[in-house]
Amino acid sequence: MPHLSAATLANLQSYVVELEKERGFANQSVIQKCLLLGEEVGELFKAVRKSENITTDKNSNIHNVGEELSDILIYVCAIANRYNIDMEEAFRKKEEINKKRVWE
Repeated sequence: MPHLSAATLANLQSYVVELEKERGFANQSVIQKCLLLGEEVGELFKAVRKSENITTDKNSNIHNVGEELSDILIYVCAIANRYNIDMEEAFRKKEEINKKRVWE
């Protein structure tokens, strides 16, 4: 089992590399990861609906918003890793762009 040290974005990305190897997911393509990410977003929406007492399938065992957000973060890291994107650097660059935007 890989060990996650301090939870920086770089450490999360490295951790995801190791967990994918250990769990047999290292050879999944970007397209597969994107599709799986989409499924996780749907599960997040269902968890939010349940937490907000909006009608959902009573048989669904999806209910933890934090767990679904964590799954999404894993897939985002996996996709970034496949493109050799440093998420912290990408985040900082994007925020510099966003700071110059006019928000209405």
